[in-house]
Amino acid sequence: MIWRESLKNVPGRSTLIETMHDHPYATAFVEIDGVRLHYVERGSGEPLVLLHGNGSMIQDFESSGLLDMAAAKYRVIAFDRPGYGHTTRPRDRVWSAEAQADLIEEALRELGASPAVVLGHSWGASVAMALALRHPASVKALVPTSGYYYPTPRVDAVAASGPAIPILGDILRYTVAPLLGRVLWPALMRKIFGPAKEPAKFTNGFPKELALRPSQLRASAAESALMVPDAWAASDSYGALQMPVVIVAGARDRLIDTAKQSARLHKVIGHSSFHAVAGAGHMVHQTATRAVMAAIDEAAAAKARSPELAAAE
Repeated sequence: MIWRESLKNVPGRSTLIETMHDHPYATAFVEIDGVRLHYVERGSGEPLVLLHGNGSMIQDFESSGLLDMAAAKYRVIAFDRPGYGHTTRPRDRVWSAEAQADLIEEALRELGASPAVVLGHSWGASVAMALALRHPASVKALVPTSGYYYPTPRVDAVAASGPAIPILGDILRYTVAPLLGRVLWPALMRKIFGPAKEPAKFTNGFPKELALRPSQLRASAAESALMVPDAWAASDSYGALQMPVVIVAGARDRLIDTAKQSARLHKVIGHSSFHAVAGAGHMVHQTATRAVMAAIDEAAAAKARSPELAAAE
């Protein structure tokens, strides 16, 4: 079931997301397998799906300018992934990248938006890769951006997973974690944007308080805990992808090692192209928006490998 609804009626709505009302009828929900999936749709033409990263939401793409830039040419659908923004995250299942990919695939069929060009940023790139591997007919082209694709030791991911621990995590999320999140926010921004500075468009357009809600902290912690296991489970399968793949990453990403992740993925997917954006960090779509837009156009214009060529390789 699909319906449109004013965010004024959504429980937990934040006054910091008024920008969503600048585009009438742009925000909507689709019910998929017990999940109230929130999305924004703009533009017309070939479907383009945007999947945000860990701790983020639709307003990341909104504030970056990428959503409106792409809407001039594509039918853009940006989802709040489970537990983020205004999408629910039922606790009766593990929301791995594969589980989220299955959810997005069903939503695309419900919206009549399959196959689509799919861009995923950071943890969203893991979902985009899982979608392409599990449901290749739903993905015309793939634009994984600033992704984590291969398992490596990540002490930071273990430390960030605390709020996902049953009972103890619930206590942390409603007491210490939101306060700690506010204290650590400036340092986190320096890390994810560096070496560039946090742009004013993000500072003014991204709802920090919404990101620090207990419910969203739980989703973020759970994805931190799943980061390495999900990469380990998927990493042997990437070479099977046949659709066009355009990989994007900041050349100076301080959160994820571009050489060990994106560059390695490019070598494994022989027909892919790879753009390491000079001077950019993890939030490359915010600081080099036009470069990411160019990658989307490149992926949309590319042709998939023929079965004969794949077999010959």
